[in-house]
Amino acid sequence: MSLLLDTQVFLWFESGSAKLSDFLRRTIGREQNVYVSAASFLEIAIKQRAGKVAFKGSPRAAALAAGFSELAVGGMDAERASALDWDNGDPFDRMLVAHCLNRDIALVTADPRFRARNDITVMWAG
Repeated sequence: MSLLLDTQVFLWFESGSAKLSDFLRRTIGREQNVYVSAASFLEIAIKQRAGKVAFKGSPRAAALAAGFSELAVGGMDAERASALDWDNGDPFDRMLVAHCLNRDIALVTADPRFRARNDITVMWAG
């Protein structure tokens, strides 16, 4: 199964946070196709600059070092994200859904806003 980590789940994984269950941590660690979106790298960078995230260094480098693959944001994703019929206006969340829809990837998240999505596979964290 291919997995796309929500930004928060990626941060929990990297920090060793207890908010991510041991079961899910092992599941993520043994999957061969685990992705982190370039949109998540942007979201982390914005939050780093605003002092909202204490992540040190490059999130992209950390993801690659963990064995995760970078998922680029393409025009197909941008169009799909903008066309979603969803009340969630967060552009990063919308991009993650578009990635999942365009590639048939399961999203790993703890964000309850994704409960409204019955068109993607979600693996719940936290």
